[in-house]
Amino acid sequence: MATLSVPNHVPPVSEDSERLRKAFEGWGTDEATIINILAHRNARQRTTIRQVYAETYGEELLKSLEKELSSDFERIVLLWTLRPAERDALLANEAARKRGNGVYVLLELATTRSSRELFQAREEYHIRFKRSLEEDVAHYITGDYRKLLVPLLTAYRYEGPEVNSSLAHSEAKILREKISEKAYNHEEVIRILTTRSKEQLNATLNHYRDQFGNAINKDLKSDPEDRYLTFLRATIKCLTTPEKYFEKVLRLAIKGLGTDEEGLTRVVVTRAEVDLKRINEEYYRRNSVPLVQAIKGDTSGDYERMLLALLGHEN
Repeated sequence: MATLSVPNHVPPVSEDSERLRKAFEGWGTDEATIINILAHRNARQRTTIRQVYAETYGEELLKSLEKELSSDFERIVLLWTLRPAERDALLANEAARKRGNGVYVLLELATTRSSRELFQAREEYHIRFKRSLEEDVAHYITGDYRKLLVPLLTAYRYEGPEVNSSLAHSEAKILREKISEKAYNHEEVIRILTTRSKEQLNATLNHYRDQFGNAINKDLKSDPEDRYLTFLRATIKCLTTPEKYFEKVLRLAIKGLGTDEEGLTRVVVTRAEVDLKRINEEYYRRNSVPLVQAIKGDTSGDYERMLLALLGHEN
Protein backbone atom coordinates (compact mmCIF):
# COMPACT_ATOMS: atom_id res chain seq x y z
CA MET A 1 0.00 0.00 0.00
CA ALA A 2 2.93 2.32 -0.66
CA THR A 3 2.58 5.41 -2.86
CA LEU A 4 6.23 5.58 -3.90
CA SER A 5 6.54 5.34 -7.67
CA VAL A 6 9.80 3.81 -8.94
CA PRO A 7 10.42 3.53 -12.73
CA ASN A 8 10.47 0.08 -14.24
CA HIS A 9 13.90 0.84 -15.65
CA VAL A 10 16.04 2.74 -13.15
CA PRO A 11 19.21 4.33 -14.59
CA PRO A 12 22.60 3.16 -13.33
CA VAL A 13 23.40 4.60 -9.93
CA SER A 14 26.46 6.34 -11.37
CA GLU A 15 24.17 8.24 -13.73
CA ASP A 16 21.86 9.26 -10.89
CA SER A 17 24.86 10.49 -8.91
CA GLU A 18 26.21 12.46 -11.85
CA ARG A 19 22.86 14.13 -12.54
CA LEU A 20 22.53 15.09 -8.88
CA ARG A 21 26.02 16.61 -8.91
CA LYS A 22 25.17 18.64 -12.00
CA ALA A 23 21.97 19.83 -10.29
CA PHE A 24 24.14 21.55 -7.66
CA GLU A 25 26.53 23.23 -10.12
CA GLY A 26 26.36 26.68 -11.65
CA TRP A 27 23.97 29.47 -10.74
CA GLY A 28 20.95 28.17 -8.90
CA THR A 29 19.94 24.62 -8.11
CA ASP A 30 18.03 22.26 -10.39
CA GLU A 31 15.36 21.25 -7.88
CA ALA A 32 13.33 19.43 -10.53
CA THR A 33 16.17 16.95 -11.09
CA ILE A 34 16.55 16.36 -7.36
CA ILE A 35 12.84 15.55 -7.09
CA ASN A 36 12.82 13.48 -10.26
CA ILE A 37 15.59 11.25 -8.96
CA LEU A 38 15.28 11.01 -5.18
CA ALA A 39 11.47 10.98 -5.00
CA HIS A 40 11.42 7.98 -7.35
CA ARG A 41 13.98 5.71 -5.68
CA ASN A 42 13.33 3.28 -2.85
CA ALA A 43 15.32 3.19 0.39
CA ARG A 44 17.90 0.71 -0.87
CA GLN A 45 18.43 2.67 -4.08
CA ARG A 46 18.79 5.97 -2.21
CA THR A 47 21.38 4.43 0.09
CA THR A 48 23.37 3.19 -2.90
CA ILE A 49 23.21 6.63 -4.52
CA ARG A 50 24.65 8.14 -1.31
CA GLN A 51 27.49 5.63 -1.29
CA VAL A 52 28.43 6.13 -4.94
CA TYR A 53 28.06 9.91 -4.70
CA ALA A 54 30.44 10.06 -1.72
CA GLU A 55 32.98 7.76 -3.42
CA THR A 56 32.85 9.76 -6.66
CA TYR A 57 32.81 13.33 -5.41
CA GLY A 58 34.35 13.06 -1.94
CA GLU A 59 31.35 14.62 -0.25
CA GLU A 60 28.32 13.14 1.49
CA LEU A 61 25.18 13.71 -0.58
CA LEU A 62 23.38 15.02 2.50
CA LYS A 63 26.02 17.76 2.86
CA SER A 64 25.53 18.80 -0.76
CA LEU A 65 21.78 18.93 -0.28
CA GLU A 66 22.13 20.97 2.91
CA LYS A 67 24.26 23.56 1.11
CA GLU A 68 21.89 23.90 -1.84
CA LEU A 69 18.39 23.64 -0.36
CA SER A 70 16.45 25.52 2.28
CA SER A 71 13.26 25.64 4.34
CA ASP A 72 10.61 22.90 4.16
CA PHE A 73 11.94 21.57 0.87
CA GLU A 74 15.35 20.99 2.44
CA ARG A 75 13.79 19.19 5.42
CA ILE A 76 11.66 16.82 3.36
CA VAL A 77 14.49 15.95 0.95
CA LEU A 78 17.00 15.33 3.75
CA LEU A 79 14.60 13.18 5.76
CA TRP A 80 13.67 11.21 2.66
CA THR A 81 17.30 10.62 1.68
CA LEU A 82 18.22 9.17 5.09
CA ARG A 83 17.99 5.45 5.64
CA PRO A 84 14.72 4.65 7.53
CA ALA A 85 16.58 3.72 10.74
CA GLU A 86 18.67 6.93 10.56
CA ARG A 87 15.53 8.97 10.00
CA ASP A 88 13.69 7.34 12.90
CA ALA A 89 16.65 7.95 15.20
CA LEU A 90 16.78 11.62 14.24
CA LEU A 91 13.02 12.09 14.63
CA ALA A 92 13.10 10.33 18.00
CA ASN A 93 15.91 12.54 19.28
CA GLU A 94 14.13 15.71 18.17
CA ALA A 95 10.88 14.49 19.72
CA ALA A 96 12.40 13.54 23.07
CA ARG A 97 14.07 16.93 23.41
CA LYS A 98 10.92 18.74 22.37
CA ARG A 99 8.83 16.95 25.02
CA GLY A 100 5.20 18.20 24.80
CA ASN A 101 3.74 16.97 21.51
CA GLY A 102 7.00 15.18 20.84
CA VAL A 103 5.58 12.23 22.77
CA TYR A 104 3.30 11.53 19.81
CA VAL A 105 6.24 11.24 17.42
CA LEU A 106 7.83 8.76 19.82
CA LEU A 107 4.50 6.93 19.99
CA GLU A 108 4.39 6.62 16.19
CA LEU A 109 7.88 5.16 16.16
CA ALA A 110 7.12 2.71 18.96
CA THR A 111 3.82 1.40 17.58
CA THR A 112 3.94 1.54 13.78
CA ARG A 113 7.38 0.02 13.11
CA SER A 114 8.04 -3.69 13.04
CA SER A 115 10.03 -5.11 15.93
CA ARG A 116 13.07 -5.33 13.68
CA GLU A 117 12.68 -1.74 12.44
CA LEU A 118 12.31 -0.48 16.00
CA PHE A 119 15.43 -2.37 17.05
CA GLN A 120 17.38 -0.89 14.13
CA ALA A 121 16.21 2.63 15.01
CA ARG A 122 17.35 2.18 18.60
CA GLU A 123 20.68 0.80 17.40
CA GLU A 124 21.13 3.78 15.06
CA TYR A 125 20.20 6.15 17.89
CA HIS A 126 22.97 4.69 20.03
CA ILE A 127 25.52 5.09 17.22
CA ARG A 128 24.50 8.64 16.35
CA PHE A 129 23.91 10.15 19.79
CA LYS A 130 26.14 7.96 22.01
CA ARG A 131 23.18 7.28 24.32
CA SER A 132 20.26 4.89 24.30
CA LEU A 133 16.85 6.07 23.14
CA GLU A 134 15.21 4.77 26.32
CA GLU A 135 17.77 6.69 28.39
CA ASP A 136 16.81 9.96 26.69
CA VAL A 137 13.10 9.23 26.92
CA ALA A 138 13.51 8.52 30.65
CA HIS A 139 15.44 11.79 31.00
CA TYR A 140 13.23 14.14 28.98
CA ILE A 141 9.74 12.60 29.32
CA THR A 142 8.00 12.52 32.68
CA GLY A 143 5.08 10.90 34.47
CA ASP A 144 2.61 8.52 32.87
CA TYR A 145 3.91 9.27 29.37
CA ARG A 146 7.33 7.90 30.33
CA LYS A 147 5.76 4.92 32.09
CA LEU A 148 4.06 3.89 28.85
CA LEU A 149 6.62 5.01 26.27
CA VAL A 150 9.71 3.26 27.62
CA PRO A 151 8.23 -0.27 27.43
CA LEU A 152 6.62 0.55 24.07
CA LEU A 153 9.98 1.58 22.65
CA THR A 154 11.83 -1.42 24.06
CA ALA A 155 9.23 -4.03 23.13
CA TYR A 156 10.05 -6.81 20.68
CA ARG A 157 6.55 -7.95 19.78
CA TYR A 158 5.75 -11.30 18.29
CA GLU A 159 4.44 -10.63 14.78
CA GLY A 160 2.86 -13.95 13.85
CA PRO A 161 -0.85 -14.54 13.17
CA GLU A 162 -1.59 -16.84 16.12
CA VAL A 163 -4.22 -15.69 18.65
CA ASN A 164 -5.03 -17.17 22.07
CA SER A 165 -8.78 -16.61 22.42
CA SER A 166 -9.00 -17.46 26.12
CA LEU A 167 -6.14 -15.07 26.87
CA ALA A 168 -7.88 -12.37 24.85
CA HIS A 169 -11.04 -12.94 26.87
CA SER A 170 -9.27 -12.75 30.24
CA GLU A 171 -7.19 -9.70 29.32
CA ALA A 172 -10.27 -7.89 28.05
CA LYS A 173 -11.69 -8.33 31.56
CA ILE A 174 -8.49 -6.96 33.10
CA LEU A 175 -8.65 -3.88 30.89
CA ARG A 176 -12.31 -3.32 31.74
CA GLU A 177 -11.60 -3.66 35.45
CA LYS A 178 -8.74 -1.15 35.42
CA ILE A 179 -10.65 1.34 33.25
CA SER A 180 -13.65 1.08 35.59
CA GLU A 181 -11.30 1.87 38.48
CA LYS A 182 -9.81 4.76 36.46
CA ALA A 183 -6.44 3.07 36.92
CA TYR A 184 -5.38 4.04 33.40
CA ASN A 185 -1.67 3.81 34.12
CA HIS A 186 -1.87 0.47 35.93
CA GLU A 187 0.98 -1.92 35.19
CA GLU A 188 -1.45 -4.52 33.81
CA VAL A 189 -2.83 -2.05 31.25
CA ILE A 190 0.71 -1.14 30.22
CA ARG A 191 1.79 -4.79 30.11
CA ILE A 192 -1.02 -5.75 27.75
CA LEU A 193 -0.52 -2.79 25.42
CA THR A 194 3.26 -3.09 25.25
CA THR A 195 3.87 -6.85 25.05
CA ARG A 196 1.05 -8.49 23.10
CA SER A 197 1.28 -9.01 19.36
CA LYS A 198 -0.98 -6.75 17.35
CA GLU A 199 -3.11 -9.72 16.30
CA GLN A 200 -3.52 -10.75 19.92
CA LEU A 201 -4.28 -7.19 20.99
CA ASN A 202 -6.92 -6.82 18.28
CA ALA A 203 -8.57 -10.01 19.51
CA THR A 204 -8.53 -8.69 23.08
CA LEU A 205 -10.12 -5.40 22.06
CA ASN A 206 -12.77 -7.22 20.03
CA HIS A 207 -13.61 -9.29 23.12
CA TYR A 208 -13.75 -6.06 25.12
CA ARG A 209 -16.31 -4.55 22.74
CA ASP A 210 -18.38 -7.72 22.56
CA GLN A 211 -18.42 -8.30 26.33
CA PHE A 212 -18.92 -4.75 27.54
CA GLY A 213 -20.80 -3.04 24.73
CA ASN A 214 -18.34 -0.26 23.93
CA ALA A 215 -15.10 0.05 22.03
CA ILE A 216 -12.32 0.58 24.53
CA ASN A 217 -11.48 4.06 23.22
CA LYS A 218 -15.04 5.17 23.96
CA ASP A 219 -14.60 4.10 27.58
CA LEU A 220 -11.32 6.02 27.67
CA LYS A 221 -13.12 9.32 27.00
CA SER A 222 -14.38 9.74 30.57
CA ASP A 223 -12.35 12.93 31.00
CA PRO A 224 -11.85 14.92 27.78
CA GLU A 225 -9.37 17.21 29.55
CA ASP A 226 -7.08 14.36 30.62
CA ARG A 227 -4.12 14.52 28.23
CA TYR A 228 -2.82 11.11 29.24
CA LEU A 229 -6.15 9.54 28.26
CA THR A 230 -5.85 11.23 24.87
CA PHE A 231 -2.38 9.74 24.57
CA LEU A 232 -3.64 6.31 25.63
CA ARG A 233 -6.37 6.39 22.99
CA ALA A 234 -3.79 7.41 20.38
CA THR A 235 -1.63 4.46 21.44
CA ILE A 236 -4.47 2.02 20.87
CA LYS A 237 -5.35 3.61 17.53
CA CYS A 238 -1.72 3.43 16.36
CA LEU A 239 -1.50 -0.22 17.32
CA THR A 240 -4.80 -1.28 15.73
CA THR A 241 -5.72 1.18 12.93
CA PRO A 242 -2.65 3.29 12.14
CA GLU A 243 -4.24 4.66 8.96
CA LYS A 244 -6.87 6.42 11.11
CA TYR A 245 -4.24 7.84 13.41
CA PHE A 246 -2.14 9.21 10.54
CA GLU A 247 -5.21 10.56 8.74
CA LYS A 248 -5.93 12.67 11.79
CA VAL A 249 -2.34 13.94 11.92
CA LEU A 250 -2.62 15.00 8.27
CA ARG A 251 -6.07 16.54 8.76
CA LEU A 252 -4.89 18.64 11.68
CA ALA A 253 -1.71 19.60 9.80
CA ILE A 254 -3.68 20.95 6.85
CA LYS A 255 -6.91 22.37 8.31
CA GLY A 256 -7.36 25.94 9.49
CA LEU A 257 -4.99 28.88 9.15
CA GLY A 258 -1.40 27.91 8.49
CA THR A 259 0.07 24.50 7.85
CA ASP A 260 1.90 22.18 10.22
CA GLU A 261 4.67 21.38 7.75
CA GLU A 262 6.51 19.31 10.34
CA GLY A 263 3.61 16.88 10.78
CA LEU A 264 2.78 16.82 7.07
CA THR A 265 6.39 16.12 6.12
CA ARG A 266 6.83 13.43 8.77
CA VAL A 267 3.78 11.41 7.77
CA VAL A 268 4.41 11.57 4.02
CA VAL A 269 8.12 10.74 4.33
CA THR A 270 7.78 7.90 6.84
CA ARG A 271 4.71 6.25 5.28
CA ALA A 272 5.31 6.67 1.51
CA GLU A 273 7.04 3.28 1.33
CA VAL A 274 4.66 1.62 3.78
CA ASP A 275 0.94 2.44 3.80
CA LEU A 276 0.41 5.99 2.55
CA LYS A 277 -2.06 4.74 -0.05
CA ARG A 278 -4.28 3.36 2.72
CA ILE A 279 -3.89 6.61 4.69
CA ASN A 280 -4.81 8.50 1.51
CA GLU A 281 -7.98 6.42 1.18
CA GLU A 282 -8.87 7.02 4.82
CA TYR A 283 -8.33 10.74 4.35
CA TYR A 284 -10.78 10.81 1.47
CA ARG A 285 -13.30 8.70 3.39
CA ARG A 286 -13.10 11.04 6.37
CA ASN A 287 -12.96 14.40 4.54
CA SER A 288 -14.52 13.79 1.09
CA VAL A 289 -11.49 15.55 -0.40
CA PRO A 290 -8.48 13.80 -1.97
CA LEU A 291 -5.31 14.27 0.05
CA VAL A 292 -3.50 15.45 -3.08
CA GLN A 293 -6.04 18.22 -3.55
CA ALA A 294 -5.78 19.25 0.10
CA ILE A 295 -1.97 19.43 -0.14
CA LYS A 296 -2.13 21.45 -3.37
CA GLY A 297 -4.38 23.95 -1.63
CA ASP A 298 -2.08 24.32 1.37
CA THR A 299 1.49 24.15 0.05
CA SER A 300 3.47 25.55 -2.86
CA GLY A 301 6.71 25.42 -4.81
CA ASP A 302 9.29 22.65 -4.64
CA TYR A 303 7.98 21.51 -1.26
CA GLU A 304 4.58 20.85 -2.79
CA ARG A 305 6.12 19.09 -5.78
CA MET A 306 8.15 16.79 -3.51
CA LEU A 307 5.07 15.93 -1.44
CA LEU A 308 3.04 15.15 -4.55
CA ALA A 309 5.84 13.02 -6.01
CA LEU A 310 5.99 10.90 -2.84
CA LEU A 311 2.21 10.55 -3.00
CA GLY A 312 2.58 9.17 -6.54
CA HIS A 313 1.19 12.29 -8.19
CA GLU A 314 3.28 14.69 -10.25
CA ASN A 315 2.24 18.35 -10.23
